[in-house]
Amino acid sequence: MNILTIIIIVVVLLLIAGLFAYLVRIVPQATSYVVERLGAYHSTWNTGIHVLIPFVDRIANKVTLKEIVKDFAPQPVITKDNVTMQIDTVVYFQITDPKLYTYGVVGPITAIENLTATTLRNIIGELELDETLTSRDIINTKMRAILDEATDPWGIKVNRVEVKNIIPPRDIQEAMEKQMRAERERREKTLQAEGEKKSAILTAEGEKEAMILRANAKKESMIAEAEGKAKAMERIYEAQARGIEMIKDANPTKEYLSLKSLETYEKMADGKATKIVVPSELQNMASLLTSAKEILVDDAKIDLLKGSIEK
Repeated sequence: MNILTIIIIVVVLLLIAGLFAYLVRIVPQATSYVVERLGAYHSTWNTGIHVLIPFVDRIANKVTLKEIVKDFAPQPVITKDNVTMQIDTVVYFQITDPKLYTYGVVGPITAIENLTATTLRNIIGELELDETLTSRDIINTKMRAILDEATDPWGIKVNRVEVKNIIPPRDIQEAMEKQMRAERERREKTLQAEGEKKSAILTAEGEKEAMILRANAKKESMIAEAEGKAKAMERIYEAQARGIEMIKDANPTKEYLSLKSLETYEKMADGKATKIVVPSELQNMASLLTSAKEILVDDAKIDLLKGSIEK
């Protein structure tokens, strides 16, 4: 076998392999092929092995059945209060009918992008700036419902629509930042004032409780002191009563009692009294005592004289 024969055999084998690869097609998972026969739609091939008739059948489109995520560029929109802002969206969709997707619209992705932009402008045009910034869930829900209904004839199922960024004009951003800063400062001052108020209340309550405790302590101290003095006076009076009772039991003479009365007046004077009124009975007793004292003195002198004479 010469070289020419070998080359011919190799070429024939390559042609057969190429023809086999062209005729036998394997559709991978989560993919569908739209097949046309003689220029018209023939069938949709799903996952598996399929045979293509040469020069008659043609694969018009290969469609993925996976969920597709498209992040569209920011779109200028105008709110109800005439504020122009930039909003970009993310659309999650899935192809449910490869035939409608292939023949329903030219450029399905571009169609979805334009439909998203117009729907977004319509929804935002009914809202004011503040509502737009705080109503993302409402915007997402409305857009998903509108897009899902509009893309049904295209064989597309819109699963989710998310507003990614809302970018207001620079002057609006500065005004919002100033408003947020003022709000934060107001909250800070409010919290500080509330803290000072609570601190003052706690301090006042503490001082009040301290004053109450001091007053109670002082009252208890005064009560205890009064009770102690009362007990002391009670014992003094008891002692005096016992002393009087003992004097009474001893049956003292009138002279003894008069002498005790004089001692009592002496203690009462104690060098401080400027005038003392002495009862007449005591004055008479004092006179008797003075006379007795003089008689004793005279007797003592007489005794002294007698003693000197005898010597």
